[in-house]
Amino acid sequence: MSRAPLRAAALAAFLSLPVLPQAAAAMDEPQKSELRGEIRAYLLEHPEVLLEAMDALEAKRAAEEARNQSAAIASLAGELTATPPGTAIGNPEGDVTLVEFFDYNCGYCKHALTDMEALVAADPKLRVVLKEIPVLGEQSVAASRVSLAFRHLAPQRYGEFHEKLLGMRGVADEDSAIGVAEGLGVAEADLRGAMGSPDVQKAIDENNRLSALLKVNGTPSYVIGDEVVSGAVGREALAAKIQNMRSCAKASC
Repeated sequence: MSRAPLRAAALAAFLSLPVLPQAAAAMDEPQKSELRGEIRAYLLEHPEVLLEAMDALEAKRAAEEARNQSAAIASLAGELTATPPGTAIGNPEGDVTLVEFFDYNCGYCKHALTDMEALVAADPKLRVVLKEIPVLGEQSVAASRVSLAFRHLAPQRYGEFHEKLLGMRGVADEDSAIGVAEGLGVAEADLRGAMGSPDVQKAIDENNRLSALLKVNGTPSYVIGDEVVSGAVGREALAAKIQNMRSCAKASC
């Protein structure tokens, strides 16, 4: 086998790995050894091919994950967009619902708060549902327990509580969350009574379950229509997907 056909075969084998076993089966051991050498030589000479292959693999995996997430969203739609009466942010009867998974100690969530506030202020038809997933340690868990207790006691002011606690400087923990709640007129004794309710732990467990099924692996993460959007992508990117929902009933038209 001459070097030119071998080089072509090496490239074809590399770029079309599923056919390699069949091609190799027709070769004797010296030919296989030569082919392996040619593949190695080609990759050393053209290492960018490996980067292209890695990019293609990553794109393939991302597309597969997006399909799986879309299927999960469809199966969980009612649970994802549900929130206790009075606790939706924006228009409770809005035509598009944006779901945000967040942690009160997530720096990116704090940064994204102004984006969310701007979206709600600019879009009178937007409904926002908050899903607390305290993934950053015990302080986050404690802050969420206070938050969800506050949501139970004063649902109409939950959005205000959320903005104040997420927007504050420093660590969000039980003490700081109780301080925010007291500033909004809910007594610590009432909060502590509600924090012990099974409904608080149930809400955290349920949000964690939803995030796991959607393979949400960081905060903030958003669900818009049929897509999971990871990271603090900014107001414009979210607004575009919200508009797409109105235009074609999908986050990406």
